[in-house]
Amino acid sequence: MNTQQQIAKNLLEMKAVTLNVKQPYTWASGILSPIYCDNRLVLSDAQKRSLVVEGFVALIKEQYADVNFIIGTATAGIPWAAMIADRMQLPMGYVRSSNKSHGKGNKIEGRLFEGAKVVVIEDLISTGGSVKDVIQSLREEQVEVLGVAAIFSYLLKESEECFHQLDCPCHTLSNYDVLIKIALESNYIEESDLEQLLNWKKNPKDQSWWRG
Repeated sequence: MNTQQQIAKNLLEMKAVTLNVKQPYTWASGILSPIYCDNRLVLSDAQKRSLVVEGFVALIKEQYADVNFIIGTATAGIPWAAMIADRMQLPMGYVRSSNKSHGKGNKIEGRLFEGAKVVVIEDLISTGGSVKDVIQSLREEQVEVLGVAAIFSYLLKESEECFHQLDCPCHTLSNYDVLIKIALESNYIEESDLEQLLNWKKNPKDQSWWRG
């Protein structure tokens, strides 16, 4: 079992990712989804957490070898960014969702330096909208963003288009396609669930995938 598969298996075992085609989850956007992801739960398991950090470090060394600064997204990316930066002995900071309401009003926390080559750490990629704001904020500071690294991606077309428009690569430790395969092999879902799960991924905003 490779790292992508093992992480997917871990997410399912911890219920950090759950699948339910009969009673779908409602996202904040109103989208009905057969999948719910809460990667924060992985922080509570030292062994599974370590695998994720090791996966991140290997991915970054392979895809973003010139990195000299790690940035986390607030709030979910911050703990992962801190552990990765510590492991790689690199400086670290994070980007807030909005400017701080007091003090210096910072949006970017941490001392960025001239020539910083940043990798942005996120826990989950859905549409790419939240990390888009982070990338744009960093670029406004004349920082070179090498790319994004995340634990999991739904592999939605909207996120692919987002990163294409940003001209910014994104790599993840695991993804929806790998997870669905592992879920089927491990009996988390039934063969009859596959069609709905795949139809949802094609167009999440079209609720006709749900047979409820």
